[in-house]
Amino acid sequence: MSKKTMNTRSHHLSVLGGCLLLAVAGTCVQASPTAKKGAPGDGVEVKVTPEMIGAGQVSSGVALPPIPPVTGSRSKPVASWGKPLPYPILIADRRNNRLIQVAPDKSILWEFASPNLKVYRGNEDVNFSADGKLLAVSEEDNYDLHIIDYEARAITWTYGMPDTRGKKDGLLNYPDDAHLLADGTFLTADIRNCRVLIIDPKDSKIVTQWGTPGTCKHNPPKELAFPNGATPLDNGDILVTEIVDAKISRFTRAGKVLWTVSAPNIRYPSDAFPTVDGKQVIVADFFKPGRVVIFDPATRKISWEYFLKDGDSSLDHPSIARELPDTGDILIVDDLNDRVIVVDRQTKKIIWQYGEKGKKGHAPGLLNYPDGVDIDVYRDWKSVSTK
Repeated sequence: MSKKTMNTRSHHLSVLGGCLLLAVAGTCVQASPTAKKGAPGDGVEVKVTPEMIGAGQVSSGVALPPIPPVTGSRSKPVASWGKPLPYPILIADRRNNRLIQVAPDKSILWEFASPNLKVYRGNEDVNFSADGKLLAVSEEDNYDLHIIDYEARAITWTYGMPDTRGKKDGLLNYPDDAHLLADGTFLTADIRNCRVLIIDPKDSKIVTQWGTPGTCKHNPPKELAFPNGATPLDNGDILVTEIVDAKISRFTRAGKVLWTVSAPNIRYPSDAFPTVDGKQVIVADFFKPGRVVIFDPATRKISWEYFLKDGDSSLDHPSIARELPDTGDILIVDDLNDRVIVVDRQTKKIIWQYGEKGKKGHAPGLLNYPDGVDIDVYRDWKSVSTK
């Protein structure tokens, strides 16, 4: 589908004073100032396909409860709901072009539907800022990044140019992973440019780059082999995941590589995370059948593994696995099975699920290619749960 024949629900986009202006809401969004059409090094316009449009501009249609204030933090979370899911989760529902937050009782607490399919489409990773008030979002096949104000449900910053891939002048090439660091800068893995970037939203300037566009091999920090994950740790270090040879490395913020290992039993690593105690690494294998592995990077010894060749509990291209605080169970985004699940640490049984395996949709209880997740430890939603 070309831009001229794009879904008619997509509104016009104009550029005014360095901002992307969404005609639907009159919202001004800061854009990469040098990514102007026709300039040298601008990049290549990307053909928009029906798959990339997905379901279009959709939402669950439910009445949402009021947002409670932030009273917790990552180090001091609000009270746990216990098993099977200790906290509400925020899901990047990629082909529904929306973010949706669900409670452990599966009620819908919060939702952000695309205000404009041109600038916001295919959200694939989402993570809360350290204070819980902002969201970092990446969109691989829309080639851009966003910051969203959680309470206002508004895009406040954009980096990259929709439907345009490149490596210069504020452009990206399939950006994956999105985190706001404690100092307010934005961390992302720019996969096909083979680099990890830290960008300052104040002026949209790159303040740190690891990897070199056009040179895709494992030689960190100078060169990286298709990185698809960059995850901040509590002390400021960053875990970098490279697709080739399932490499996972720990970087200091200054770019010193503390260690590099190949994740055991993993073919296509996706977004490595630390375990809750920070001592081990948990990583999903983006493959069919998929797998989740927890291992000690010092020894490569596996301490926990989830893998089934087939059946209802098998995984199809899982993109993220997280160890849950409080319970220690495992949260998994099972992308191509259209669901997010919790697996009991001891029994390895699925004990919670949102979405139905193989059934796409946007009505309550359904997802369409979920691709990212974060845990809301900031707000006590129990008092406003709608179910």
